[in-house]
Amino acid sequence: MGKSATTSDVHALFHSLRSAYAATANHLKIIDLYIVFAIVTAVIQVAYMAIVGSFPFNSFLSGVLSCVGTAVLAVSLRIQVNKDNKEFKDLPPERAFADFVLCNLVLHLVIMNFLG
Repeated sequence: MGKSATTSDVHALFHSLRSAYAATANHLKIIDLYIVFAIVTAVIQVAYMAIVGSFPFNSFLSGVLSCVGTAVLAVSLRIQVNKDNKEFKDLPPERAFADFVLCNLVLHLVIMNFLG
């Protein structure tokens, strides 16, 4: 009985999460997809390094840090453009996107310098 109750609880949790996420705005879903892409790319790079090796370690580190940094900046963008977030209600979405682009530019300039 305990196992079936746990299974139904998990199904109920996934159903409630799915229905809540269905109400999310499309531009936030696009940002979420970008975050997932960046994290999956970082995981693929780590798996590749584990299989093949990390001879140019700076390249490996640059790639992973680029993916993780981009994901962190995208999370910041998502927080800023979310209308339900009252902390950034006075910040226009264009300004948040400009901050995102500028920070990505600085991040990738640092990554390019780290490559050598």
